[in-house]
Amino acid sequence: MTVIACDFGGTRIKVGLVRSGYVLRQLAIDARSSRPLVERLAEVAAAVQQLCESAAIRPRDCNGVGISFPSIIDPDGRVLGEFGKYGPVAAEDFTRWTESSWSLPAVIENDARLALIGEKVAGAATGHDNAVMITLGTGIGTAALVQGELLVGIHGQAAILGGHQTVVVGGRQCVCGNRGCAETEASSSALPRILAAMGRSDLSTLAPQYEDVFKAAASGDECAAAVVARSLAVWGTVAVNLVHAYDPSIVVLGGGVMRSRDIILPAIAEYVTKHAHTPWGNVTVVASQLGDAAALVGAEWLVDQRLSLKA
Repeated sequence: MTVIACDFGGTRIKVGLVRSGYVLRQLAIDARSSRPLVERLAEVAAAVQQLCESAAIRPRDCNGVGISFPSIIDPDGRVLGEFGKYGPVAAEDFTRWTESSWSLPAVIENDARLALIGEKVAGAATGHDNAVMITLGTGIGTAALVQGELLVGIHGQAAILGGHQTVVVGGRQCVCGNRGCAETEASSSALPRILAAMGRSDLSTLAPQYEDVFKAAASGDECAAAVVARSLAVWGTVAVNLVHAYDPSIVVLGGGVMRSRDIILPAIAEYVTKHAHTPWGNVTVVASQLGDAAALVGAEWLVDQRLSLKA
């Protein structure tokens, strides 16, 4: 059977039809995540309808809707915190939406967790029962798989707050209330502010994406090169901390920033080899194989696991 999968990112909302770990169709729309979620759901529903028509599948014939969301999701499926993305959200918004739109049940989980599961099911982490995921995008997401089980915790936040590790004591103010979080020191959402603080309003206005900053650095721009070096060190620190905390055999790097994987992947792998204390040997650091589809594939797994238990 087919599952409707929705991945609510900070920049784009991806929707897909997934069957047996394979994405049959997918498309993306602008997230405009500063707007209330309820204003976006009608557009997401229209995108789902478009996909179903292109695949000759009726939405009501699908098994359910799996939702990937950038938030703390507790074990009961409640959204506990979204750090400035999409405004106040409740799981009931999603369940009411899917029931009213297609008479289908919905299940929801953190986006980085579902990306990791997607890579475990059909991507870079296949064959690994101990793995961590880092998603580099609008923010920084993380997740951990230990002995084949996703770490969730009593409140749902275990392993997913890697972007809110303190990497600079007394550093920049973060929306979470902390200072010096990895996400506020090196992420796409923080990049314009970082560049402006360095006196490069031209870059902060014209090149607000990491891909552009990497290109500027390669062309000899010293400011861009400094931002790149700093960002790679922050991301490497996040990876090392996750290795120390969860003892994985593999670290998977995903997210939109990984469009520059040729630069990022070897740098993070080298940083982990140099700084992680792993006397048993080196941890493998790889790029996501599924890319934008990772959380969509993970959402199918979520529907299969959670809704089958309720049946």
